[in-house]
Amino acid sequence: MKKINLKMAATVMICGTFLLSSCVGSFGLHSKLVNWNQSIGNKFVNELVYLACNIIPVYGVCYLADAVVINSIEFWSGSNPMASVGDIKKVKGENGDYLVKTLENGYSITKEGENLSMELVYNKEANTWNVVADGVSTELLQMNNDGTAQMYLPNGEAMNVTLDAQGVATARQATMVNTYYAAR
Repeated sequence: MKKINLKMAATVMICGTFLLSSCVGSFGLHSKLVNWNQSIGNKFVNELVYLACNIIPVYGVCYLADAVVINSIEFWSGSNPMASVGDIKKVKGENGDYLVKTLENGYSITKEGENLSMELVYNKEANTWNVVADGVSTELLQMNNDGTAQMYLPNGEAMNVTLDAQGVATARQATMVNTYYAAR
């Protein structure tokens, strides 16, 4: 009787760890499977593939793997192992449309219709963001452990800013010193 109670308590604790850890996550694996299914053809083909993936429990296995393993990794490590590396989003800017491609360690930005691009790259070891253009890497900012960031200005100086609205306003003011506004 005591062995059954011990096994039941261990089972409840293990299930509670997964169910009560609040690792809701993004369900990246399951989302990629759904997106793939929606992109392979018309709605009739998609429905046939959907039914086949439910008969052979592909959807169920993907969902279970996401819920138990991948989302738990995302919750505890802070990074999703199924991140959308390679996805390209179209962003409307002041000077036209830009294509932003997700890289493993940052982003690649290209103006639509042009071949030149720049990359924003995160260096995890140094905790810095760098811009890479024409093969030249320039450090933009370094995240500090005290809730601030050291920002490198175009003139070569560095300044610390807070990671809030006031810090953003200070950074804008410091980088726009050569911008002049005319009033009518």
